[in-house]
Amino acid sequence: MNLPYLIPRVFRHFMPESVARFLLKRRWIIRPGLESSDPAAAAARYAETLSGRGAALRGRRVLVFGYGGRFAVGVELLKHGASHAVLCDHVESLDKERNLELLPAYADYLVIENGEVKPRREFITLLHGDITDKTIQSQIAQVDCVLSTSVYEHLDGVEAITCALASLTKPNGVHIHFVDLRDHYFKYPFEMLRFSESTWRNWLNPSSHHNRYRLWDYRRAFEESFGMVEIDVLVRDEEAFRKLQPHIRPEFISGKMEDDSVTSIRVIASKPKQS
Repeated sequence: MNLPYLIPRVFRHFMPESVARFLLKRRWIIRPGLESSDPAAAAARYAETLSGRGAALRGRRVLVFGYGGRFAVGVELLKHGASHAVLCDHVESLDKERNLELLPAYADYLVIENGEVKPRREFITLLHGDITDKTIQSQIAQVDCVLSTSVYEHLDGVEAITCALASLTKPNGVHIHFVDLRDHYFKYPFEMLRFSESTWRNWLNPSSHHNRYRLWDYRRAFEESFGMVEIDVLVRDEEAFRKLQPHIRPEFISGKMEDDSVTSIRVIASKPKQS
């Protein structure tokens, strides 16, 4: 029994999400993802991925899925030449302090209203709510690019959300998603794969949710909604997987070490199937 893992996991499971968001905003205990910790690097990575496909951000209407309440990655994408950024999240939880820090450097895209930083509507649209809700979808026009970093592993209902995002994508649009497949107690990258679904859901799953999808699950989910799907493996950890393999549940083992040991992927999806 791995108590150094289980005790913090149980604590994190029962921690109210409001507390988790408070800690995340202050970068205490819970680490933010790349889009929050280094938004310039995140935007540059999206731009480089598009460039590698012979495309560019310039003139593109982009949707950042799961922006975390911080405008930084949006204004960085605009700086790279995007024409408009839709910042989308399930709940509205603006990080007012860090958004304020973006001024005056990004005054072209942001404005002060009643002492708070607001996006200039001609450049940035905020979209909050369940993206599978048709009412929410109707609030924006289709986009050229949908982008996310370390968001997909937290989704509950991956297939439905992917379908919804595909419907918001222009026929010639593209998705770029960076997905972290590790247990987010990073010291134990595959530990979460030891537990049954009921044990995980009832006792260990963090309030931010971790769906435990593996490489093949993401491939299936994206292929349901897109005609072309490329999944690039960015990182593997065969040593850690082999060490824990006798304790990993069979549903998380494909029998191919090159797939089973994957800890980080990049999904590039195009040709959305319009429902």
